[in-house]
Amino acid sequence: MPFTQILVLNGPNLNLLGRREPGIYGAKTLDDIERDLRERARGRAELEFQQRNGEGELVTLVQEAGLAGRGVILNAGAYTHTSVAIRDAIKGAGATVIEVHLSNVHAREDFRHHSYLSPVCRGVIAGFGDLSYHLALEALLAG
Repeated sequence: MPFTQILVLNGPNLNLLGRREPGIYGAKTLDDIERDLRERARGRAELEFQQRNGEGELVTLVQEAGLAGRGVILNAGAYTHTSVAIRDAIKGAGATVIEVHLSNVHAREDFRHHSYLSPVCRGVIAGFGDLSYHLALEALLAG
């Protein structure tokens, strides 16, 4: 079933996009990504954007979205590789999540190759810069 309400959730340090290692993460800011994604979704879905640096806040937002039956586009940042709590929130709330990454995490440091989240997500999109968010949106809109 296609999702008409989608939470776009960004984790730690993603508020620094555009200035933090643009060679890896690109020059677009999180505001740029939000604007572009809203334009792409226009008339097809209601989007809510949140960015949090704290793990507990991300857990709460994932739980709320899952329990409300909203789709989630999640870039958990470094918590991807460390957070059993976010994994448990996805699974426990029955959240439909697309995990996204701007960079190709598998072409980077070894510790970035493992995701605690991937096994409980519907899918993973990585390495396409801000297009990763657009692909995740299309996946959720397609159901």
